[in-house]
Amino acid sequence: MTTEFNRIITLLRKEKGVTQKQAAEDLGISQALLSHYEKGIRECGLDFVVRVADYYGVSCDYLLGRSADRTGLTLSAEEIPSPETAKDSVYRGSVLPTFNKKIIANSLNILFDKLNACPDKGLVSEISAYLMLSVYKMFRALYHAGPKNADSMFGVRKNLYGAYSDAAMHVAEANVGAILAGEDIGTGAPLKDTSGLSMTTESLSKDYPLYATSLLTLIKTSEERIDKQK
Repeated sequence: MTTEFNRIITLLRKEKGVTQKQAAEDLGISQALLSHYEKGIRECGLDFVVRVADYYGVSCDYLLGRSADRTGLTLSAEEIPSPETAKDSVYRGSVLPTFNKKIIANSLNILFDKLNACPDKGLVSEISAYLMLSVYKMFRALYHAGPKNADSMFGVRKNLYGAYSDAAMHVAEANVGAILAGEDIGTGAPLKDTSGLSMTTESLSKDYPLYATSLLTLIKTSEERIDKQK
């Protein structure tokens, strides 16, 4: 059984809002055994995987970490909807850049829509600054790889921009954390209500039927990359 299975069945139970005792009773096993499954101490049989899939209304592929989407959908570049903000709603280029561009752009649509549900100017500014700086860094890396590209396009010197960008991104990230914690960092009234940021995998799929799979794929891909660093 994949290591994703125990994490996903725990997540689904919590999203469903049922106790471990109730879930175990509904699934026809002991609470102790379900606890072992959720902690990854023991592996279950395929019959239990099917029961869990039916209980939570998801696919077996999702439970096993084979798909980021609850329905088990896997994506190709052609199947991912282009974000509404894309020029002419058309992406040009080879498959990998097209695929990743759509994944990122669709995920950003959800991120900024969630910001609309929690309208704090400071929060919007700091998250936007972080994202802009990350794009700026990668664009400059590509730009400087061209030997004939003039450094004068940028105001921050070539040997400084990387570390300076990292520092500015760390500041923006810290400010985002402070704002979400309700602290006053001088960008406006302290944020008091974050109820608009409540989310589950089910609500994301329901609220963003065109884009949720992109976001869930981005999360899965990112965490797989992070796991490789361990």
